[in-house]
Amino acid sequence: MARYTDAVCRLCRREGQKLFLKGERCLSPKCAIEKRNTPPGAHGKKAVFKRKMSDYGMQLREKQKARRVYGVMEKQFRRYFKEATRRKGLTGAQLLSILESRLDNVVYRLGFGDSRAQARQLVRHGHFDVNGRKTNIPSFQVAPGDVIKVRDNSRVMTYFKDRAQVLQSVRIPAWLNLSLADMSGSMVAAPTREDVEIPL
Repeated sequence: MARYTDAVCRLCRREGQKLFLKGERCLSPKCAIEKRNTPPGAHGKKAVFKRKMSDYGMQLREKQKARRVYGVMEKQFRRYFKEATRRKGLTGAQLLSILESRLDNVVYRLGFGDSRAQARQLVRHGHFDVNGRKTNIPSFQVAPGDVIKVRDNSRVMTYFKDRAQVLQSVRIPAWLNLSLADMSGSMVAAPTREDVEIPL
């Protein structure tokens, strides 16, 4: 299983905008975009004044942005794109729906993690059940009607006890439903293009 392990702040700097890859840090003055909003590398400052970007360059930047936000590698992203082309409707909207339906993203959108990377780690460590079965695969596709619940063994941990207080003020998307009583959430409907808050 491949994943990006280098500094994530340079990814935001490369795209020239906040991708919120570090959760709360991205909202603080410590954010790399706040300190120096130039592409990484020795020629980063010069790259800001380069000539107009081509259509291909714009498409590449948007594709890279989507990959980096959801934490998927190139091979996996191509599989998602092929699946999106097979589905009915606009390919771009279907692709974003597939990415939003990943288990690690759903856990993040429910508020159990500050970032998608943290949600991915929580899933990998086996803290969640999907429809009563332990699931530790971040790329698991959640379908409408599926119930994601924090496992009973995990609910006694300090992290989830503290998280219960944070969840009271978290804004949940309309396509998800959160139950604070048993620390669970469910997908009410498949996410649409309008539900994606990322500027793509």
